[in-house]
Amino acid sequence: MTVQNSEALWPSKGMVVDYAPGVALSTIVAIIGYLAAPYVARVVPIPSMVIALVVGIALNPLAARPLVKPGMAFCVRTVLRWAVALLGLRVGLADIAALGPKVAALIIISMVVTVVSGFLIARWYGREPGFGALVGVGTAVCGASATLAASTVVPNYPSKQPDIAFVVVAVNAFATLAMLLYPPVCVLLGFDPQTTGVMLGGTIHDVAQVVGAGYAVSTAVGNTAVVVKLFRVFLLLPVVVGVSWYFTRIGQKHGQARVPVPVFAIVFLALSALNSAVPLMPSLLPTYAPMKSALVEASTWGLLVAIGALGLGTSIKTIIALGWRHITTVLGSTAVIFAIVTGGLVLIRHG
Repeated sequence: MTVQNSEALWPSKGMVVDYAPGVALSTIVAIIGYLAAPYVARVVPIPSMVIALVVGIALNPLAARPLVKPGMAFCVRTVLRWAVALLGLRVGLADIAALGPKVAALIIISMVVTVVSGFLIARWYGREPGFGALVGVGTAVCGASATLAASTVVPNYPSKQPDIAFVVVAVNAFATLAMLLYPPVCVLLGFDPQTTGVMLGGTIHDVAQVVGAGYAVSTAVGNTAVVVKLFRVFLLLPVVVGVSWYFTRIGQKHGQARVPVPVFAIVFLALSALNSAVPLMPSLLPTYAPMKSALVEASTWGLLVAIGALGLGTSIKTIIALGWRHITTVLGSTAVIFAIVTGGLVLIRHG
């Protein structure tokens, strides 16, 4: 096992000039996604990250220029890793513990089986294992953010970049559909508010759609759904590390190094622990609160810039050419996590 050097994690001063054009273009795309989201939300609640991705894809011809390629690669690689690491600040351990062991076990089992299903369905259709990992993690954890996190440990293969873009768009599309369809399913099954919240938070891919679906039913349902969703987000670390370990075990390299535990994952865990510990020390809160707010905002913008760069480097023609097998792989993993969580809740309710 080798460890990435510092140059791979952050650029030297001499690289800044080379990276500036690509970073600037990616940032412009991120800003467009951010500003457009409130207007798009009046029609359908699509996250700004997905809008930035679509805008980037639309501007793909601009990315063909060699001038912007180094900066775009830096955004997709380094900016992405640190933005994902900062997601740890959004997770607290106390609320997660309140779920109870049965619900926690159900969510963990559903996530593990969903990740495995991504690999199996992709293999069934003759797709790359990396694509199966992207689908499985994106479906099991938290949509676009998890897909981007998984991409940092998935070995490079010819269609990796369009696969990432495809999964981000697909999981958001299915999450939006689930936001509309799953609440009525809970009513038909006779779920109480807490069970409904667990079902919505445990099955819908993206945080935005979980919030939309939960609070559209009631405040109690929304609160439970968000806690369950945060539990899944917290499990981003072990899921990504597990995928990294799998590819290392079968002898495939992650970029330039065999690193079973990525640095960003360690930072994610440390920040999660910090986020849980600070409330126990009131004297630190006045300093910690504004710092946390700033870092969470930085994480959001880092993900936006990274996904904007990803879109810029992706051709829509390439995505279309991927075909129905890609769509049914995402659909299959979505059906797996829905069936396990919903079926498990029915058993718990009558157990």
